Amino acid sequence: MTPAPPPVPPAADLRHLEEVACEVARAAGRLVVEERPRDLGASSKSTATDPVTVMDRRSQALILDELVRRRPDDAVMGEEEGGVAGSSGITWVVDPIDGTVNYLYDIPRYSVSVAAVVGDPDVHGGWRPVAGAVLEPVSGRLFHARLGGGARLTTPDGHRTLAASGATDLGLSLVATGFAYRAELRERQVRALLEVIVRVRDIRRFGSAALDLCDVACGRVDGYYETALNVWDRAAGQLVATESGAAVGGPVDGTTTRELTWASAPGIAEPFAELVRDVSARHVNADG
Repeated sequence: MTPAPPPVPPAADLRHLEEVACEVARAAGRLVVEERPRDLGASSKSTATDPVTVMDRRSQALILDELVRRRPDDAVMGEEEGGVAGSSGITWVVDPIDGTVNYLYDIPRYSVSVAAVVGDPDVHGGWRPVAGAVLEPVSGRLFHARLGGGARLTTPDGHRTLAASGATDLGLSLVATGFAYRAELRERQVRALLEVIVRVRDIRRFGSAALDLCDVACGRVDGYYETALNVWDRAAGQLVATESGAAVGGPVDGTTTRELTWASAPGIAEPFAELVRDVSARHVNADG
């Protein structure tokens, strides 16, 4: 049974949370670019191909320190070890470097993702993002949103309101996706991809789930789907996508899950959701 939606903070609080998300993401972005060491001290996490660097840990430590200083009553949950409990009902869900493999190889497609959520991020359907920011540090592109306030892109040259693409034909749609690190799960994901790629214009794999969701929000791609995403991979990006007018959902309804997260232009939402739900259920999630 899905829990009741958690209460949403007042509009003024949402605006403040969005500002904090932007400021903290920018601070972490400066750190990972300007203080990037020659030796990143990479080690493995879940598998030998799943890296974590000293800068992932330094970025998360900076984010945690900044959030505790600005919002001492809030909880913080991050991808790397560490976090803090809170009493305010707000939890910050952060990914200090989303796209660590790209960062490791000095490919500029990675991000810092910072989201404020209400409810419990560990409970399926029991939380929702209410403010967030996704920064691409090298370009300076900052995607940000708050619940009910629309989504925006701020760059060194200015800012604009975001809107998903006007795609209406699934067969002519450009779709992004990503893959897990475990070899056996990757194999299942590729089987699913083989059925998707023949139904769309083409596939792109960029390497940062948070930015992929933001690409849907600004119309750079028409759709995106991925399985095996953690909450910190998707929290800020899915809010940006939703507030841009994109359709966002999971295996059953509008709730994203670890089993499936998808986002698309509204004009292809029905056939796209049907396709990715079907192939993910049969190939990826059928045996857990």
